[in-house]
Parts: sequence; C-alpha cells; structure tokens
Amino acid sequence: MELRYLRYFVAVAETRHFTKAAEMLGISQPPLSQQIKKLEEEIGTPLLRRLSRGVELTDAGEAFYQDACQILALTGHALERAKGIARGISGQLSIGFASSTAFHPQIFRLLHRFQQHYPAITLLPREENMAALMHDLEEGLLDAAFVRLPCESSKTFNLKLIASEKMVLVLPKTHPLSNRPRLALAQLCEEPLILFPREVAPSLYEVIISTCLHAGFQQDTVQQSPQISSAVSMVAAGFGISIVPESLRSISLPGVSFHQIEDIAMNSDIALSWRRWDRSPAVHHLVASMAEE
Repeated sequence: MELRYLRYFVAVAETRHFTKAAEMLGISQPPLSQQIKKLEEEIGTPLLRRLSRGVELTDAGEAFYQDACQILALTGHALERAKGIARGISGQLSIGFASSTAFHPQIFRLLHRFQQHYPAITLLPREENMAALMHDLEEGLLDAAFVRLPCESSKTFNLKLIASEKMVLVLPKTHPLSNRPRLALAQLCEEPLILFPREVAPSLYEVIISTCLHAGFQQDTVQQSPQISSAVSMVAAGFGISIVPESLRSISLPGVSFHQIEDIAMNSDIALSWRRWDRSPAVHHLVASMAEE
C-alpha cells in the first residue's frame, strides 16, 4: 500500500467531499476517486458512503482513518528525525570524561551551552580512565571525550584545548604545614604520596612521579588511590599527601587543605578529543561550539 493512498483517503475523510479534497491535494477529482476506489478494493471493504452532497465514513472507514493519521504522523516524524540526524541537530552524542575532568566547571558550562543550541541532541555521558576512553573513542563506542593532557599522542585523534589548570598539593588539616598557602615539594618528601593508578592518566602520572622523585620522594612510599578524586578522601583519612588538579578544590572535605606548589610549575590541560576523520555533523557542531567559547 502506497502512502499517497493514505494521504488521499485522509483528505477525503477530513473534508467529507471529493472535490474539496482534490483541491486541497492539488489534483483533479476523477483520479482521486479512482485512487480511493483502488484502496477500498485492496482492503476489501467500503471505507466511504457516497452521498448526494459529499461522503461519510463507514465504521471500517472511521477505524482506518484513525490508523492512517497515526501512520502518516509517524512517517513524517521518521523523515524529520532522519533529516535532523543527517544535519547533526538531533539524535544522540556519546561523550566520555577522563577521571576528574568533570570537576572542572568549564566543561559542563560548555556542554550546557551546546545543549541550548541543539536541544534535540541527547547527550550520553560516561566516565572512564584514559586507556578505556581512547580505546572506546577509536572503536567508535564514543563520539568525543574530554581527556587530560599530557596523554599519549595518536594520529587517530584531534585535540582541542578546553582548559588549563595547575596541579596543587593536598595535605591533611592536621599537618604542621597546612597553614602555609605555598609549599615546595622538597618540604614534603618524607610524607607518603598518594597517587591515582597509572592507567587512569599514564602521561600525567609519569610527570607527577618523576617530578616527585626528583624532589626527594621515595618510590616505595607511593600509595595508590582508586581515582584522582578519591586521593583527596585518602588524604582526609590520614594516608598521606597528594597532588591533584586545582579544580578538585570543589571537593569540600573538612579534613584537607590545598596548597600551591612553590618551586615547580606543574599543569594539567583538559582537551576535547575526537576521531580525526569523523564526519558526524553532531560532533562537528560540538567542536564548533567549543571553538566559539
């Protein structure tokens, strides 16, 4: 059954008149009558009663009219949805977050702005460690990801810098130096150092560990936290000190203090990453939105 049969029938059912329906459809009346007759023959029952001044629906015609309206509405919705996805203004966008990037206020401010511009796009967020993020991005399981730099470079991905932040020291409030706003790493080299697992952000881990070892820390005093953010909780519990991105100050634990690193500039950048040859219009809209900001 062709969709035009449904459109013809709905027009006749709504106007209750062949001539008026033909005018609305922009066709002549005889072909319209022939198409409706073919439709009734295909269904095997009359849908209309022909009257001297118009038509009325049979019981079967009334039921068919309701279903035909739904079918045409669904068809129209399907067409618009497909066109919207092709233009990148609707559909879904899966976005990954490297550990702790979600704490930076800039990230969700940018995503909220993007969502305001493209309200028909559903964002599907997922937090993973860097290795899992890059794997899922390369395999097409993610459309884009917010990653921490430095990270392993790959010709597969584009990177757009979103934010840069300092790494800061986290001390327990009970520590003798907790009242000082700035501290040198060497002042704390006797303290147990709490770091996230290497697989969470391998390159950043290497930068921190090599810098700390150069400042006098010992490898055998390094303790592991499940994630970057959980290191703050371990400091509060008294396990040692840690070095984390400055945005983690937003974790308002009463038992810790944050301090600038006095003698060494250690930074971590956040970037949006996406496949270099990705032709998804939605991804390009996201990148363009970030560029505007």
